[in-house]
Amino acid sequence: MAQKLEKITSRDTDFAKWYTDVVKNAKLMEYGQVKGTMILKPNGYAIWEMMQSILDKNFKDKGVKNVYFPLLIPESLFMKEKKHIEGFAPELATITMVGNKELSEKLFIRPTSEVLIADFLSNEIKSYRDLPIKYNQWVNVLRWEKTTRPFLRSSEFLWQEGHTFHSSSEEARNMTLDILEVYKSFVEDILLVPVLSGLKTDHEKFAGAKETYTIESIMYDGQALQSGTSHFFDNEFAKAFNIKFQNKEQKEEYAYSSSWGVSTRLIGALIMTHGDDNGMILPSKIAPIQISIIPVNNSESIIQQSESIFNELNDKYRIEIDFSDKTFGYKMSESEIQGIPLRIEVGPRDIADGNVVLSDRISNNKIKIKLTDLVNEVDKFFKDYDIQLKNRAIKNLETKLFSATTLEEYDSIIKNTPGFVLVPFCGEVSCEDEVKLKTSTVSRCIKDFNVQTNTKCFNCNSNAKMNTYFARSY
Repeated sequence: MAQKLEKITSRDTDFAKWYTDVVKNAKLMEYGQVKGTMILKPNGYAIWEMMQSILDKNFKDKGVKNVYFPLLIPESLFMKEKKHIEGFAPELATITMVGNKELSEKLFIRPTSEVLIADFLSNEIKSYRDLPIKYNQWVNVLRWEKTTRPFLRSSEFLWQEGHTFHSSSEEARNMTLDILEVYKSFVEDILLVPVLSGLKTDHEKFAGAKETYTIESIMYDGQALQSGTSHFFDNEFAKAFNIKFQNKEQKEEYAYSSSWGVSTRLIGALIMTHGDDNGMILPSKIAPIQISIIPVNNSESIIQQSESIFNELNDKYRIEIDFSDKTFGYKMSESEIQGIPLRIEVGPRDIADGNVVLSDRISNNKIKIKLTDLVNEVDKFFKDYDIQLKNRAIKNLETKLFSATTLEEYDSIIKNTPGFVLVPFCGEVSCEDEVKLKTSTVSRCIKDFNVQTNTKCFNCNSNAKMNTYFARSY
């Protein structure tokens, strides 16, 4: 392979080009043959595997069990929930032929699996004793997007989708909120991406849901990214699919449900929140490789010392040695672009003096330490590293929080200093349609409902009912 890495465009020069350059140089993915599809390369898929392993444990701690449902949904089944089909109709991929034979019924490639799971459980749930049922699946879905960008918005993507059914509305809503908290903790404490969380407006809630809750993050360029959603259906889906159970009073009742999901979009959030002009920067808890040992050359003494360092740290950290025949400079740049938190440089002069050089990904500063202090210094490094990264991200969020009371104020902020803008809002779908038409932005989440009665909506000037964050978004 050519030992050359393409130059990365500066974030401040062209953020979109910077993002594409990082994705390409970090070897996360390649474009698939079909528009909007991705080939996840080992570096990209490894990050997803790390996310999957952590979240999967969190779900199972809530009593959730993993399942798998089919890819294809018959048209007659999908049409049972009208609001659901209306929400996904523009993005549905439809199969009408097999070979040269036309199918008697259209089949849809799943955009999500609510209808499949609800139909299945209509035969499984008979009594309150069968509840709750808490299922999750790790799968791919297909939504035919008009405009695509790697990880952020692709036609086919990987995600998890949880679906639960309960014997009471309160229990289903509590599950919805519990999962929202799981997402919030994961994104803030593991990915180190600060978020706003709250209820979606009627305009933005999930098709067919009674309530949709969301976590929203802000990227370096001031655009918002929906990072996870949790939906409370109450008994709407159960009514559409006739999911009834006999309660403790021997009366028939519709079951209550929730659904929730996050996707490979979180990889995009990582890149755009933490990355810099040199590439990715990965939080230590999610980095597939936390430490890269980079020998200056492959002489016998350097190899031996590198292996000794590896053995000393391998029990505690995810670590690799780059024994490839690439140049030392290329190895350093490659590790930097991929966002590996810590590099340990092993050179002949240093080991002759009993030293090695540590280089951290946030500052790229180099420090020389004694080999005898290595374990303590590395432990100290990882205690500080994530704190620094999280504080940088929090500062970015804090500098991108604004407020406005009129559409003119709001529009000026969005154009000149984009970020989350808190506005008084009436909550009407038609009003939000107007805002979207005028500004190409939509609401992100409702902060609270405690607006004073004399407060007016920032757009239509009718009585405001809620304080709501709006933003330009991916």
